[in-house]
Amino acid sequence: MARHSRLQREVLGLYRQFLRACRGKPGFLPRVQSEFRRAARIPRTDVLLIEYLLRRGQRQLAQLREGHATRMGFFAPGRPKQEEKEEKENAQS
Repeated sequence: MARHSRLQREVLGLYRQFLRACRGKPGFLPRVQSEFRRAARIPRTDVLLIEYLLRRGQRQLAQLREGHATRMGFFAPGRPKQEEKEEKENAQS
């Protein structure tokens, strides 16, 4: 089996840390798993995005470990303005 790169090891380590931090907090595990699965589709060549998500994950992990977290939520991005304009134009036709 091929060895993992430094970045891959960091991501796997972060995932393990999240799994440990989620123990005893209902609802956190499925969210963490889905986020990592979604991010697994990112091409390996997109190093900047992977490093950004890694840093973001480390900040989120620190917040989770503080102990104040009882639930995990997220903001879904809104629909693009262009899409809204097209719908309005179609409704007027």
